[in-house]
Formats: sequence, C-alpha cells, structure tokens
Amino acid sequence: MPVPGRGPRAALRNERFRKLYCALALSSFGDWLGFLATTALATQLVDTFASKAYATGGVLVFRLLPAVLFGPLAGAYADRWDRRRTMVTCDVIRFGLFLSIPLVGSVTTRNTALLYLLAASFLIETASLFWIPAKEASVPNLVPREQLEGANQLTLIATYASAPVAAAVFAFLSLLSRWLGSGVEYFRTGPVDLALYVNAATFLFAALTVYRLDLPSPKVADRPVGQAPPTIFHSLREGLSFMGRTPLARGLLVGMLGALAAGGAIIALGKLFAESVLAGGDAAYGLLFGSIFLGIAAGVALGPKALGDLSRRRVFGPSIVGAGASLIFMSLVPNLFLATLATFFVGAFAGVAYVVGITLLGLEIEDELRGRMFGLVQSLMRIDLLLVTAVTPFAAGLIGTRSIGLPGDGPAVISINGVSVVLFVGGLLGVVVGIVSFRQMDDRRGVSLRSDLLRRLRRAPDRGDYPGTFVALEGGEGGGKSTQLRLLEAWLAERGHEVVVTREPGATAAGARVRALLLDPAAQLSPRAEALLYAADRAQHVAEVIRPALRRGAVVVTDRYVDSSLAYQGAGRELEAADVAKLSRWATGGLVPDLVVLLDVDPVVGLARAGSEPDRIEAESLAFHERVRQGFLDLAESDPDRYLVVPADQPVQVVQEALRTRLAALLPAPLLTRA
Repeated sequence: MPVPGRGPRAALRNERFRKLYCALALSSFGDWLGFLATTALATQLVDTFASKAYATGGVLVFRLLPAVLFGPLAGAYADRWDRRRTMVTCDVIRFGLFLSIPLVGSVTTRNTALLYLLAASFLIETASLFWIPAKEASVPNLVPREQLEGANQLTLIATYASAPVAAAVFAFLSLLSRWLGSGVEYFRTGPVDLALYVNAATFLFAALTVYRLDLPSPKVADRPVGQAPPTIFHSLREGLSFMGRTPLARGLLVGMLGALAAGGAIIALGKLFAESVLAGGDAAYGLLFGSIFLGIAAGVALGPKALGDLSRRRVFGPSIVGAGASLIFMSLVPNLFLATLATFFVGAFAGVAYVVGITLLGLEIEDELRGRMFGLVQSLMRIDLLLVTAVTPFAAGLIGTRSIGLPGDGPAVISINGVSVVLFVGGLLGVVVGIVSFRQMDDRRGVSLRSDLLRRLRRAPDRGDYPGTFVALEGGEGGGKSTQLRLLEAWLAERGHEVVVTREPGATAAGARVRALLLDPAAQLSPRAEALLYAADRAQHVAEVIRPALRRGAVVVTDRYVDSSLAYQGAGRELEAADVAKLSRWATGGLVPDLVVLLDVDPVVGLARAGSEPDRIEAESLAFHERVRQGFLDLAESDPDRYLVVPADQPVQVVQEALRTRLAALLPAPLLTRA
C-alpha cells in the first residue's frame, strides 16, 4: 500500500536530508578523486614497472586494512558520540591529511613521500570508517520511514555516480597541471598536487555543510540511575550478539556479502576473463567493468520503483539469486555481447539487494544499535571484497587452462578455463546465499513467491483473486466526485456491468453513525482518534459492501477509500504516514483498488464549491487542505501505474471521458456485447 512521498524527490524536499545529501555527495566525490590522485601519485614516486605495481597495490592494501582493524569499533562509536560532531571531525581530518600529502612530498625524498602517502591513506580510510556509520545511522532520523528507501537510493546514486564525475575532474586537473607546469616549476614536479588540493577542499566544504546541520543525538538505552554507561567493547559485543540472534540481521548480512562477492569476482577476474575466455583486449575489459557499475546504478535507481508493493523482505534473497544466476550464465557463455549483458544484470540485481538491505537495516534496527550494525556490515563487506579480489585470481591461476579428452571416436575435448570455473562456483554460491537469505527473511509464508512476482508483472494490486473490479475516486473538497460517480454509474450500467456505488464514511449502518460523529462540527476529536474512526468505518465497509460485491464480479466504485486517510490524516493532520498506512492495511485486510482516480483541484476553488455550511473537515484551514492536496499528489507520484490524475477544473464531460477511457482498458468486456 503506497504512502505519500515515498520516492527520491520526496526525500529531497526534506531540508535536513538535502543538506546531509550535499555533504555526502561532496565526500563521495572526494573519496573517488582521492583514490585516483593517490594511486597516480604512488606510481610517480617509483621508477620500475614492478615498483609501480607494488606501490599501487600498497595504497589499495592500506585503504582496505583499517576495515579489518577498526570497522566494528567505528560503528560502536557512532552509537555513543554525537553523530554530527563525528562527521565534522572526520571530514576535517581527511581535509588535513589530503592537504598534507603534496606539502610533505615537496620537502622530502621520494621514498619518504611514498611512506607518508601509505600512512596518510591508512589514516584517511580510518576516518572514513567512522564517518560512514555515523552518516548511515543518521539518515533514518532525518526522513520519515516511507521516505527512507528513496533517501537510500539517492545516497547510493551519489556514491557511485560521483566516480565518473571524479574521473573527469581528475583528467581535467591533470591537463591543467601539465599546462601550469610549462611555466611553474611546482606543478611540473607535482602533476597530481592540484587534484589533491581540490580533493582536500571538498572535505572542508562537506565539514562546513554538516556543521550547520541539526542532527539528533543517538538514542541511548535506558539504564538504572547511577549505573555507568557500557564500555565501547561492551557495546560492540552487544551489537555482535544482536546480529547473531536476529534472523533479519543475519539474512541481510549474508545476502549483502553474497551480492558484493558476485560483483567483486567480476572486478577481480574481468581482465583475465576478457583475455582468456572472450579473446578480447582492454576494450572488452572496459566494457565489462563499465557494465557492472552501470548495472549497479540501474538497480539502485530503478529497482525500488519496479518492485512496487512487493515485500522488501521477500525480494532481498531472490535479488541475490538473480545476481548469482547471472554470474553463472556469464561463466558459461564465451560471447562478448552476452557476457556484457550478464554482467549488467549481476550489477543490477546486486544494486537492488544493496538498496533494499540498507533500507531494511535502517527501518528494522533500533537507533541505539544502528551505528554498530552499519559499522559491522561495512567492515565485513570490505573484508569480503578484499578476500574476493585476492583469492579469486589465485584460484583461477591454480586451475589454469586444461583440455580433457572425451571417450569415443574423434578428437572431442572439453576445454576448462580457471576463470570460468571460479565465476561459475561464485555464481553458485550466490544462488545458495540468496536462498538462505530468503528463508531467513520471508514474511509471507504460505504465499508463493511466484504468484507475488506474476502479480507485480501484471501490475495488479494485492487484493486477492476476485472477479470484480475495484475503483476509488479521491480528491479534496469540491472536486466533483459525486457528479462523476453518477455519470460513471450510468455508463457502466449501460455496458451491462453490475455496479455498486458506495462511499466513505457512512456506507453501512454502523458507518453512518461513525460518519455523523466524524463530520459533526461540534465534535472534538484528536488526529489519532479521527484516524481510528475512519479505519473502523472502512473495516466494516470492506467486510459488508466491497468484498461481497467483488466476489460477485461487480464493478465497485467508491467515493473515497484508503488514500483519503493517507492524505487527510497523514498529510493534513501530520500523523506518521506509515502508521496510517499500516492501520488502513489492517482494517481492509490489504484490499487495494485496481484504479485510483484523483480529481485534482485547487483548495481555494474546491472550498468555494463546497457550500456555505461546511462540515468539520471542510471547515479546516486553507493550509490544511493544501497539505491534503499535496498528500494526494505524492500518492499518485508513488505509483503512477495505478493512479489516474485528472484536473477537476475542466468541463464535467471532459473529466468523465478521461475516466471512461482509462476504465475501458481495465474492465472486462461489456456484458451486453458478449456472445
């Protein structure tokens, strides 16, 4: 069931998240630019080919080593320290370290400069380890629950999309340094120094951005008066214990490690696969490398929208299975086009799994444990990536290339390539990991995954197997719903359909009494009481009117349904939209319309049409009705396949024609024309 403002654009309308997002984008850009600059500098400080390879590898090792040593510890600190102060401090440290690298290099020998570069890389990555869990743990406190998935999409897109931007900026700064070097000695001897200075500046700007941001402090679990707070290592042990005893956390961790391993295997073996299996060169390797990152970006950006209302717990494991199956396919098909396509799907499935996993961690784990969980996850993921990139080439080399003769007449042989074998085994492990995660996390046992996926492919709502059609008309006051209902009822009856026109609140005997209370201008109801009364009316409405009619095969058209509660009580009364959605889902048993028609009207125009004796809802302020209108529009934006938005200020017949056109494609064939 959709809730208002679920997508990335809704998250960006949140001012506090927008500021944090700017800081994240700057820090991510700085990370990629720093990676390019430091690896380039490492090769410039030595002379031989072997030395350049060792220097580059050294920078990579020193960037990954802190995750092994401090990753979980950093998460524990994120749950104890002020997160804003942690992020500002880490960004200032990274600013100082990146600034110092070219300064130290300009006054020392090349060997000393290389040693300092390795040490600085270690310290920079250590600061990043403390920054990341503080940021990840802060995001769920800045946005409503329904916007968290969109916020995570944005943060992951910023993380990966900043890589090509950083590469382009690095190339430009390199050319600029070469041009400046023709006249300035400093830039001739330090061709990447300009990139390092720009990189340092990004972290300084990020620190200033976060410093001006009001972030809530971590929540601390209650403890008896006078009892000392737990030590860092006790906090860390508590986080590890939570991970071990919680099926959701275990399933998420195992699945995310599996998804990362699948992508890491391609990154580690891509060059060898392109040469030994595809018989290609650097261009083929570049195509594979680009495809996996393009797939990750597509999975992160488009995956949540494609999943629609599917349970995120259910789709996490199958996403890992999809990545593993794609890797298996890639290993078996020595064709550049098909391998590139498979690589894209490995990245896409892994991207979906990552954004779903991060969102579930943020939603399901309490704030006082969140930093430890993110710290542990990021540490294990980096260790996982380090092991995969180190072990897979070694394993492929041990297997080598072999030819096995087949028994029988003729020179039939099977060629075995170590790279393909390792990728195949990696894909198989990914499938197993995905199945394990699914079994740990499935929250709809008894409902087959196949039926869920087929329903989503048909873009059908989760309403059960009823032969009828369910349509809801929604909108603010004075939108003309009653007029459109009468015209629609006549049109449907002419086509031979059984039509049930109903409304909320008040379609049942019990509902009529609830309606009288809800709309009574003298009634003093709190927002929560109001939401509960609407849910009670809706529960009786569904049980007594809507479900029986749908089972008979009727076309049910209702004047208001769940969306009105989400817009009026959620957006208008400013209740938590996820709570209102959960209440409505429980009251209706998950029944949602096949089509929601939103008759959109400016509140000023609509209220003028409402009459001179307003009821309790109509009498609310203009600001309230403007929030309601925006709530409806956000709902329509969150699921455009199921919503039809029609401007209600058009002539009545124009509006009616829009409704009929959309319904004609949705309804079964008219009874009067059937054979």
